[in-house]
Amino acid sequence: MESTQSNSVRSHFILVHGLCHGAWCWYKVVAALEAAGHRVTAIDLAASGTHPARVDEVHSFEEYSRPLLDVVAAAPAGDGERLILVGHSHGGLSLALAMERFPGKIAAAVFAAAAMPSVGKHMGVTTEEFMRRTSSKGLLMDCEMLPINNNEGAGVAIIMGPDFLARKYYQQSPPEDLALAKMLVRPGNQFMKDPVMKDTSLLTDDNYGSVKKIYVVAKADGSSTEEMQRWMVMLSPGTEVEEIAGADHAIMSSRPTELCDALVKIANSLNTC
Repeated sequence: MESTQSNSVRSHFILVHGLCHGAWCWYKVVAALEAAGHRVTAIDLAASGTHPARVDEVHSFEEYSRPLLDVVAAAPAGDGERLILVGHSHGGLSLALAMERFPGKIAAAVFAAAAMPSVGKHMGVTTEEFMRRTSSKGLLMDCEMLPINNNEGAGVAIIMGPDFLARKYYQQSPPEDLALAKMLVRPGNQFMKDPVMKDTSLLTDDNYGSVKKIYVVAKADGSSTEEMQRWMVMLSPGTEVEEIAGADHAIMSSRPTELCDALVKIANSLNTC
């Protein structure tokens, strides 16, 4: 795949994984974007992937998102490089926090089958709605809840079960990617009790609302269904939409070429503005 972006402006994609996953889940997309001539950084959020912390050692959503916030904060401004944040699943909430903090540094934010909050509502509303829809239908299957204690007090982390991964997350993905996920997923905390998740005034029109948003709908998603994804888009008018047919929730595993094509298209559209 060849990039047609302008030589004067380079795109830097920052890829943010979802709950229980890590930077490893982006390996196909990283290779494809780099082959297309783009700079790519895939990060591990705290207690995820190869990050050394345990899930009970991360005491807030801010701390969990710190690896992303630090990368965006350190990005030089005005050097001819455009930052494009790409978040998957629960990683969309970390994207939102970075967008609110550093709106002037981010050219666009791409929510790939991701939790996308809206101005005027608390960030946890997306997770609450997802849990309401999945719990009532038994879609969490063999996922387990792990009791943890941190500065929030007693809570739980989610451990994704192998049947859930196979039937609701990676059902359209190659078996090798499912096997990789079963080996590498870690317990994940949704931080539902965190004050950041409950603050209805956190996300503002001037900051979060000012960043260009694109939602990539995974049309064969068995976890966060297409209906759920379009509900989030409806809450944020002006969000552009890309659709990928046959993409399960692990969109970067089931349809990596199509996702990369969409991301390159987004980068090229920024360069024509």
